[in-house]
Amino acid sequence: MNVNLIAYTDNNRINSIYNINAMLTLDVLIATHTPSGLQRVEAMQLPRLDGVRYIVSWQQHGDAPVPESLAGRDDMTILLLGQKGLSHNRNNAIESSTADIYLIADDDLRYTPDQIEAVRRVFEENPALDYASFMYVGKDGKVTKTYPAEECDLTKGLPKGFYQTSFEIAVRPRGLGAKLRFPAAFGLGSPWLHAAEEEMFLLTARKLDLNCRFFPIVITTHSGPTTGRQGVISDPLVIRAWGAYLYFAYPLTYPARLLMKAKRLSGSGQAPFFKALKELIHGLAIGMYKVNIPWKEARR
Repeated sequence: MNVNLIAYTDNNRINSIYNINAMLTLDVLIATHTPSGLQRVEAMQLPRLDGVRYIVSWQQHGDAPVPESLAGRDDMTILLLGQKGLSHNRNNAIESSTADIYLIADDDLRYTPDQIEAVRRVFEENPALDYASFMYVGKDGKVTKTYPAEECDLTKGLPKGFYQTSFEIAVRPRGLGAKLRFPAAFGLGSPWLHAAEEEMFLLTARKLDLNCRFFPIVITTHSGPTTGRQGVISDPLVIRAWGAYLYFAYPLTYPARLLMKAKRLSGSGQAPFFKALKELIHGLAIGMYKVNIPWKEARR
């Protein structure tokens, strides 16, 4: 079995050397979990490309065997992770990446060679770029969310209605960008906050003054709804996550924004106004007292 299968702790790293001349290297970082996780990765039929590697962080693996089709790939490394939480899973892969660029991925996507090359080409053509946000389509080839109409800067502000999906993100990890991580207090599996980890990831990049841009380029296909858009906003831990995010993102205006968010949740029938407001305030308190400010941590 040629695949690298490694039990990793938070501080371990892969030491890989790429020998591709005049070409940026790219790591595709795939978060998966449970014994069936690698079967989902196998079904992705990931293309083999020069200078592209796949790093799979695998939680709750249950000592399941690695499928033969993955075991024989020399462009794939599988990390076993004992920690819970989606953000820990993604960070495990980030900390193991050694390429010029990394692309965040899930285990239920489809990539064409041209789509992966498009990510690399954007960074090659934009040497000042640190953080790129792209587009994805559903299985019918149609765009399933609203995007800006054209390429735009995300560093100083976000277009109206813009929200981040994890597998739209690619990063050139240099300077402070090398310290960019998903906040462990946010995301599925966290004991406190079950959403907004992507928004916090982008917010941290912006606070670190990284060069962040959106590109209207489709880089993958996702056949189902994303976790954050499956109608689970009524989950108290999801509502709390947005309370914490609003505190970090809008330190001067978060009180009014909490009220507006509670009103929207109530108006859409996802949660009664006072229940929503209570959970948003609870999340605000978690953000204030239990979560370290990510961009301050990165600057240390």
